Amino acid sequence: MQHYPKEFIQSIPKTDLHVHLDGSLREQTLIDIAREEKIELPSYTPEGLNELVFKPHYESLDEYLRGFGLTTKVMQRAEHLQQIAFELAWDNAREGVRHLEVRFAPQLHVTEELPFSQVMHAVDEGLRRARTEINATLPPEEPEFDYGIIVIAMRFFAPNFSRYYQTLSSVHSYSSQQEIIQMASRELARATVKLRNETDLQIVGFDLAGSEFGYPAGDHEEAFDYVHEHFLNKTVHAGEAYGPESIFQAITKLHADRIGHGLRLFSPDHIRDTSIENPDEYVERLIDYIANNRTTIEVCLTSNLQTAPDIPSVQDHSLREMLKHRLSVTFCTDNRLVSHTTVTKEIELALETFSIPPKQLKDIIVYGFKRSFSYKRYPEKREYVRRVITRYEELEKQYGIT
Repeated sequence: MQHYPKEFIQSIPKTDLHVHLDGSLREQTLIDIAREEKIELPSYTPEGLNELVFKPHYESLDEYLRGFGLTTKVMQRAEHLQQIAFELAWDNAREGVRHLEVRFAPQLHVTEELPFSQVMHAVDEGLRRARTEINATLPPEEPEFDYGIIVIAMRFFAPNFSRYYQTLSSVHSYSSQQEIIQMASRELARATVKLRNETDLQIVGFDLAGSEFGYPAGDHEEAFDYVHEHFLNKTVHAGEAYGPESIFQAITKLHADRIGHGLRLFSPDHIRDTSIENPDEYVERLIDYIANNRTTIEVCLTSNLQTAPDIPSVQDHSLREMLKHRLSVTFCTDNRLVSHTTVTKEIELALETFSIPPKQLKDIIVYGFKRSFSYKRYPEKREYVRRVITRYEELEKQYGIT
């Protein structure tokens, strides 16, 4: 197995295309804002929070998601959103991330005092300010730091998730839960496109996240049709807690350009759709379709191990099959706080476990930049990727990677 110096992995330009703003706070920031806003926490020390809430392992995806109930409580003011986004950008830049795509669900933060546009402006301002400071410190040979924002629609929510959802559910008290969830997605799609078109906010994509089981992607088809018709990129959480048919729905019904997680892609035993008569053949065809279309899978090793009890170690992760089938993959953190990880750690975990030769590693890292949802025009993006490749090759020579 190829050995890569730790310094090489730390130095190469990297991307994180799948990182949640509300899952990636600094522990101390969470504590400080909670004290300031008089928000009750299970503990007011990082050690206590990590023992009680942000654990090394979780029983399920739903337990993993419970910590977000705390983090979103401290993200209800513009100044706090701006601070958290600013700190996240710097935390990434310090480990060599040069393109960052931050995703979050604005409707978890919208209030009467903080409308959608102000939520989005706050996050963008924090990232933009960090970008200016970061790029002022980078040497000329380093590709500049940049970012994009991905807006998340929720597969499921209850009124107690946020004031926005509470109001929506109250106003439409005679509608079913499914209808209310669809309303929220449609409204978010329209608002996102309007803000992308009429401002300089760096909104680059639309996503679907949340509890996967029982809340199919197809319920959000109208919202994703709308963003698709308005040339907005799409990524969808799929195959994390449900089977291959969830990934198929994300691609065919929601026009997904990338897939978040895709953990169960190679699991015909996880197919629950009884109309699929030959699960093995279905999976083979789905894999070929993804491979031929270069649909990139945003791989989040650590968080998958935390939320999938049937995957006891990284050795058992489907990344092995993704690499074997030469799928387009990129390494991501998912949640830096909830999963206690960094992009560097994710790459190192993959390299320690799987045989990834230098050519394949370079392809994976570079493809993170190529498949990013950049707000730049394509010729500019190509030029930026070329600078990334040049820098990567310089570091290969410096560290003797052959």
